[in-house]
Amino acid sequence: MTGSTAKIFVTRRLPALIEERMAALFDTHFIGEDRPQTSEELIVQSQDCDILVSTITDQLNAEVIGALGKNVRMIAQFGNGVDNVDVNAASARGITVTNTPSVLTDDTADMAMALILAVPRRLIEGSQTLLKDGTWPGWSPNWMLGRRLAGKRLGIVGLGRIGMAVARRARAFGLEIHYFGRSRKPGVVEEELDAHYWDNLDEMLSAVDIVTLHTPSTEKTRNIINKERLALMKDDAYLVNLARPNLIDEKALIEAVQLGEISGAALDVFEHHKVINPALLDLARQDKIVLTAHMGSATLEGRIEMGETVIVNMRAFLDGHQPPHRVLPDRVG
Repeated sequence: MTGSTAKIFVTRRLPALIEERMAALFDTHFIGEDRPQTSEELIVQSQDCDILVSTITDQLNAEVIGALGKNVRMIAQFGNGVDNVDVNAASARGITVTNTPSVLTDDTADMAMALILAVPRRLIEGSQTLLKDGTWPGWSPNWMLGRRLAGKRLGIVGLGRIGMAVARRARAFGLEIHYFGRSRKPGVVEEELDAHYWDNLDEMLSAVDIVTLHTPSTEKTRNIINKERLALMKDDAYLVNLARPNLIDEKALIEAVQLGEISGAALDVFEHHKVINPALLDLARQDKIVLTAHMGSATLEGRIEMGETVIVNMRAFLDGHQPPHRVLPDRVG
């Protein structure tokens, strides 16, 4: 199997530039209608391919992976997260899994900073006020008062690539940087970011003014922000999440905002991708939270870089080399 003879199936439509490059390099099949493929469709489409270019909307669990075409040797994920792929099952079948890390760091950090600004400064509420009938009551000392960012404490849960990029941006706005993670960062990193490490998440949550989540999705981080931890936060604090929906107990968050236990939240990811909880929508309509439609990494430049990374991973694999962004299975034992 070589690059020119390898058969590639791409599960979603990609930027035109990337599709053109893939079509020129490989025997590539693109779907016609850009929509998530069902498990049955993924299995059928994979029967005559060597590499599956997947996205986060493809549910590649152990059962689906076991039923993929016998020639499938690689799952090249178009995306950073691989929560949708059972990497262990793929490895057991001899299928290599890759992803596209790093290229989305700046775009995601920019969006995180936008959400950090949006809630305390009431940006969405202010814009919607003008759109209702094209008028507003005019300036007054108490009109649309938000909260100042400078001097506030930002608590970052997960100081990885994206978390550090957020910290650098937040410092420019005068925020104090606090963080919690699995391990403490080297002194040189803390000095650069002027960051304070907390080895206890509960204590950090009770001390900061804004919390932003940038930790991977694992069994240990599932509902890391739950009812008990929301109760620890200040009643004038804000919560931001554009990482993974299962980091937050969504029902508990709704109740906390409704009861005024925290001042608000900004969410770019949700428990239900297609049908958002009506209670969340109600809170957004009441201007108590900000909702965006999974836009964290949604830039043309970012999507093109993701596609280029997929191509690099596939070419390395087809040339007999270890792909630069291989995702390793969990260790057993």
